[in-house]
Order: sequence, then C-alpha cells, then structure tokens
Amino acid sequence: MELKGLTSQQVEERRKKHGSNTLTEIPPEPLWKKFLNGFKDPMIMILLVALVIQVVLTILGKAHWYEPVGILVAIMIANGVSSISESQQEGKASALKAEKESKEVAKVIRDGKLQEIHVSEIVVGDILYLQSGDKIGADGEIVEGTVKVDQASLNGETEEATKAPNKTGTAYDIKDLLNPCYAYRGTVVCGGEAYMEVKQVGDKTLFGELALEVQEDTRETPLQVKLGKLAKQISTFGYIGAIAIVAGIFAKTLISGDLPDDFLEWVNLTIEAVTVAVTIIVCAVPEGLPMLTSILMSYQSMRMAKDNVLVHKLNGLETAGSLSLLFSDKTGTITEGKLSVVEVATGNVRKFTALSDMPMALKNDVVVGIGLNNSSSYSDGNIIGGNFTDRALMSFLVANNAANAMARQDVADFNAFDSAKKYSTVTITGNGKAVTYIKGAPEKIIERCTSYVDEKGEEKPLTERNFLTSYMDGQASRSMRLLAVAKCDGISADGEGLTLVCVLSIRDNVRKEAVDAIREVQDAGIQVVMVTGDRKETAVAIATEAGLLKNHSDVALTSAELGELTDDELKQVLPNLRVVSRALPTDKSRLVRCAQELGMVVGMTGDGVNDSPALKKADVGFAMGSGTEVAKEAGDITILDDNFLSIEKAILYGRTMFKSIRKFLIFQLTVNVAAVLICFLAPLLGENEILTVIQLLLVNLAMDTLAAIAFASEPALKEYMQEKPIPRDASIVTKPMFVQVLVGALYISAACLCIRFVPFFQNLLGAVKNGVLDTVLLDSAVFATFMMAIAFNGFNARTAHMNVFENLNRNKHFLRVMGAIFLLQFIFVTFGGEVLKVEAMSVVNWLLCAAIAFLVIPVDMIRKAVTK
Repeated sequence: MELKGLTSQQVEERRKKHGSNTLTEIPPEPLWKKFLNGFKDPMIMILLVALVIQVVLTILGKAHWYEPVGILVAIMIANGVSSISESQQEGKASALKAEKESKEVAKVIRDGKLQEIHVSEIVVGDILYLQSGDKIGADGEIVEGTVKVDQASLNGETEEATKAPNKTGTAYDIKDLLNPCYAYRGTVVCGGEAYMEVKQVGDKTLFGELALEVQEDTRETPLQVKLGKLAKQISTFGYIGAIAIVAGIFAKTLISGDLPDDFLEWVNLTIEAVTVAVTIIVCAVPEGLPMLTSILMSYQSMRMAKDNVLVHKLNGLETAGSLSLLFSDKTGTITEGKLSVVEVATGNVRKFTALSDMPMALKNDVVVGIGLNNSSSYSDGNIIGGNFTDRALMSFLVANNAANAMARQDVADFNAFDSAKKYSTVTITGNGKAVTYIKGAPEKIIERCTSYVDEKGEEKPLTERNFLTSYMDGQASRSMRLLAVAKCDGISADGEGLTLVCVLSIRDNVRKEAVDAIREVQDAGIQVVMVTGDRKETAVAIATEAGLLKNHSDVALTSAELGELTDDELKQVLPNLRVVSRALPTDKSRLVRCAQELGMVVGMTGDGVNDSPALKKADVGFAMGSGTEVAKEAGDITILDDNFLSIEKAILYGRTMFKSIRKFLIFQLTVNVAAVLICFLAPLLGENEILTVIQLLLVNLAMDTLAAIAFASEPALKEYMQEKPIPRDASIVTKPMFVQVLVGALYISAACLCIRFVPFFQNLLGAVKNGVLDTVLLDSAVFATFMMAIAFNGFNARTAHMNVFENLNRNKHFLRVMGAIFLLQFIFVTFGGEVLKVEAMSVVNWLLCAAIAFLVIPVDMIRKAVTK
C-alpha cells in the first residue's frame, strides 16, 4: 500500500478543525500569588492582628514606630522565604520538563515524503512512521506493518502489546489498551516497524485525558492541620492572658486605693493596661514558627536533592514524615526495573551465575546461543535495539566481558523471534560445517531435545527429565522467566534431535537496598502495600522476597478481587493488605480514598500517566524520575533514581523536619509562657513593666530568627525511624512537651522575678546603694538572665535524652547561633540605654546572671529523670 500522507494545505485544515497536539499545561502559581496566599497561614494571621493593634498604639503615641515595623519584618521574612523557595523548586522541575520536551520528535509522511517534525506539530490524519525506540506522539490506528509496544506508562503492564492493521474490519474498543490495532501517545515501540494513521491529538488522546485529571485540589497537609489547631490554642492563650493582665492592673489599682482622679487619668490607665496586654499577645505568638517551617522546608529540600530526591511542593516534604500508609510500585522501585539473567542451568541442573565458571565448550555455546541469536547489539558501551529479554541477555554478556568476543562474521542466517513458533534461530558456519542455535520457550524446545551439554562441556543423552522439570517449576514459582537454548547440526531447526545447551532464569530482581529500606519503613510503623500490573503469582513472589508478605494474616488481592469488595469491606481488609496485582488506575485512586477516609496519611508512588490521578489525590505523591512528565507534575516529590531507598530517605527527612518544628516549639513556647508569666505577675508584685514591649520584640525577632536557623539544621537521626507515625489529627504539642515547656517557663519566670523582687538577689547584684534600690540595674539583670536562660534552654529543647550536648558536632549552626545570642544579649544590655531601659553591668553581675540562667539545664535534667 502506497502511503502519501497529508499535503501542507491539509495539515493546516486539520489543525484548525481538530486542534494542535499540545497538552493543556497546568500553569504554575505566580510568585506574587504564593506570597499573598501565605497570609492565610494561621500564625501569620495572629501576627497581623498584633500588627494592627501596634499600629493603632503607635498612632496614639503609646508605642514606638519600630515596634510595628519589627512585627511586619517578621511577617515578610517568613512569608517571603517560603514563597521564593517553592517557586525556585517548581522552576527546576519546569526546566527539566522543557529540556525533555524539546527533544520529542516524530517521523511523518507528508507530501509523499518522510519528514521529521516536533511532536506538537502532529495533526489528525498524519501518517506516522514507527520504529523500535520511538515514543508514539499521538493516538491512532496501525495501517501497515507490525510493532510491539511498551504501554507501561499508561497501564503499568510490563508485557509488550502487539499492534497490527485491522485487516478483518472487526470492531474493537479503543479504551481497551490491549486491543490489537490502536496505539497510544506516550507508549514506546520496542520492536518492529509500522505506519500509524493519527486519530486523536492533544488533550483528546488517552494520555491527554489522564493528564487533565490531575488538576483537582488536594486536602490540607497534616502539618497545616496541626498548626491550625496550635494557632487557635495560642491565640486563645494570648487573648485570655491579655484580658487577665488588664483585669490584674485594674484590680491592683482598686486594691491599692490609688485610683485615678479624673477621666483622662482613667484613659491613660486603660491605654497602659492595653499596652501591656498587647505585649502579652505578642509574647504568646511564636513569630519564628512560620519562618522556621519555611527555612526548614527549603534547607531540607536542598539536602534531599543530594540524595536523588527533588521536592516540587514543599508541603509534600513534611507530609512524607507523617505517612502511615505507602502504596508503592513494583517495577523499578522495589525491583531494579530491568530484566537480568539470574541463573544458567544445564540439562542435569548444574547451576552457574557467571560465564567464567563454565568450561570453554559450554561457554562458547551459551555466548553464541544468546549473543548471536539476539535482536539487540552492543556498540560503544550501549545496548541497542531488541526487546526486554534480548537486552537482558546482552547485558549478561556485557557484564561477563563476552559481548565483544562474538564472531558475527560467521552468522549465515538469523530468524527473529516468531510468535507462532515461540523461538528465534541463528545459523553459524565455520570449518565447513553449519550449526543452528535455537532460543525460546522451554516447553517448545526441551521436548525436542534428546541430549544436553553437561557442566564439563560434553554431550550426554537427556533421559532423566523430571529433575529438570522440577527445577523449572521451582524457578517459575519464584517469578522467573525461563528461556531454553538448544543447538543442532545443519541449517534447519524444525526437526527433532536437538541438544539442550542451557536453561536461563531471567527476572526483574528485587533491589538489595530496597529490602532494607522496606524493613526500616515498616519498623517506622508505616504500612507498605505493593501495587503492580503484574500477575498475582509474580507479585506474591516479589513481595515475599522484598519482605512485604511475612504473616498468614497478610493479604494479596487481584484487581478483580478488589472490585468485588464494597468500600466498607475494603476498609476492613486494608490494615492487612500488602499486595494488589493486575491493578488498574481506578484501583489506586480508590485505595487512596478509602485509606484517607480511615484517617490515614497516604503516600503513592507512580511513573505513568495512569498513576497521575492517584498521585494527585494522595497526601504525598512520589513520582519516579524515569516516569512521564504528567506523573511528575501530579506528584509532590520526584524520586530521581526510582529507588525505594530514596523514598525511605524522604520519610526520614520529613520526620526530621517535624521533630525540628517540635524542638523549636518547646524552645519558643518556653520563651512565650515565661514572658507571659513575668508580665502577668510583675504588676501584681508592684511593677507594671519589668520586660518592656521593645525588649520582648527584640527577644522574639532575634531569638526567633536565629533559633529557626539553629533548629532547621538539626541532623536526620535514624532513631526517628523507630517511632510510630503521628496521627493526622494529633496535637503538635504533646503532654511531655507541655510539661517541659511549663517546667522551663516556671524556672525562668521564678529566676527573673526573684532577681527583681527578692532582697537576697538584690543585694547579691549590688542593686541596693545607700538604701536606694537601683531598679534599672535590676531590670537589666532580669533582661540578661531571661535571654541567657532561653539560650541555655535551647540545649534542653533539642534532645529528649539526658546528654544535652549529643550530636552537636552534626549541627555546627546551633553552637554558632547560641554564641550569637549571648553576643547580642551583651550588646543589648551594654549599649541599649534609654531605648531598652537598661544599663551596662559589671563582669561579676554577668557571671551571676549566667550562673542563674545555666541552672535551667540541670532543672530540666531532673524533669527528664522523673518523667522517664
């Protein structure tokens, strides 16, 4: 049949009528929009309330201009870091995608000539020329020739599909990927040549339809839920504290009898009380928390890039640390993603794993039987052409340094694999003699063999077949794909009397590192379920070897069996589910939905377009680096090396991030509670203000910013993978954390109040001079002790163990930050003067304040010993 294709005029007409072959892009959110959305963060919203009140007080002349400016700076930094970091991560992903798409071309017949065009220029009616290795650029029907197609990007199946012309005119369903005539965009030609008439382009292709499905919204991440609850709790605490302060000041005024004489004095008293109340609100809010989460996510995402993990959406990183259920692909993630020769056995079942272990005669037969009888070839370090099986055989020869030793000039005839005969043949001539080698299905070859080559390279009669049959059955049960190689004299391979050379066991092997990674993930309390398009027997064998199937209670289901279950029945089975075989894209989405309805935090891995809806729907989607661009866009994180070990690292980094947030909260909430207690109790003891608003703002801004850097650099400890996942609805502040915060805050508050009000400490600091109390010196000592105690408490916050200095060598930033805090405190007190209402202190007083502050460490060690 002569194929002329479309004319240039017809191309333009078809493009106008049916549209172009471009896919609808999901435009990334612009930086300005990310920045504005950041103001919806609950912590930022509380700060905005405090900012408005401070602006009003500044206008009334009751606050300094730099107080609202300080809060505004904290808001802008926290919001800006997060927005810019996420935008940069998306930019990297877009650049990788653009580079890949620019190389996508197609061979098309137009005006009677074969041309090469960019995939986006394909139109309906074009005739595409398909060859081995081509990625098909549109959906269409094969009109001439036959090709084998890898459709794994659409259905996850590793088995190749044969596509040929519909010569009988039989109707078929184009939605059925296993139909024999229709080929799809995104699939790859593995063998053969054919011409395809394009029927659908762009978003109307199956690839395009699936790509559009990933645009649905996702639910809140676990951290967003927890921070939302914390924001409500903190705001409530702050507002109640503020009201209590106002009430306390008025109560003190009434009790003392020192009542204002006129309305104006009552107004001034009220404004003074409100000013202190605003101080309480500002103290109660951990301004550094939004900044910490932004810095943490950015810092961890940069660290993860070195471990082959690219974070697209920063929230996906923290969600990975909260996973309770992970649905994982098999091929390429748990397994190596490529077929490998595992074992070579002779007719009497002598096993070899390397050519070097074989006698020369047997080795030569094996090399010729699988190397020259092969549709792939080895050139310049690359294996070219052939199907998956032939490439696996050639890889075995390359690994054994035998690929370049084959005498291709001796090949007289080669017949590629015949699907009817189930074997391929090659005839070798040399020394005036012809020998034909046959490679294919064991059931078609072994029954015709009368002899075999033994482990010494000698031919022996094949009389005992049961042992060989038993061996092959055992290998098949281990999900091995078996191939037989035989030979005979002459140029015909159709007769009897063949000599069996070997039986090869081929399989997509389980990654060695994946087995350890799966065990660690399971030890972390995360349920791992393997979801694959393979048959159940293969899936069960791989799952058993990978350590997924261990107990009698573990369940393996096929897609059909899964479909027979109602959602309620599936939810009952889900805790014991370990394997889903012959899985469909709809199965994955359903599994994610049901698990989320049970309150689980769900992760999903995937590489194909068919995986995209489930990747989008999951709490965190892990797209594979070798997968489709649609899958990468749908996912939150891309695993660049397709390795389960990298997923385990992503989970560890996510948990480290969550741990760092909790450490920071212990640190920060101790500051806030201590400040609130001091500001509440001081007026009741006779002083309205011993920590000023500007002092507290300096503490919050300096401490929050520096502490965010310190805790963001905490190392990823393997011990975090021994803990169980934190439930989605659990509070971010636990009871042990609350106790630690309370103990630390009570000690710091007591220490500061004692310095200010207890005569013993007043005399110790030399604040009583000629019977006059130097209140400025005492206020300076309180401020100095407060900040140093906070810094020392940072060591308590970073570990639950007794040794507060452990792993400090893995976080040098922490020591630098704590040193900076001490330096800043010295500068604030020494040079703060009237602005901070402080004065310089003597060396003795500094040492006394430092000693009092340091005691927060042994106090917390006592708490750890008691609570442990």
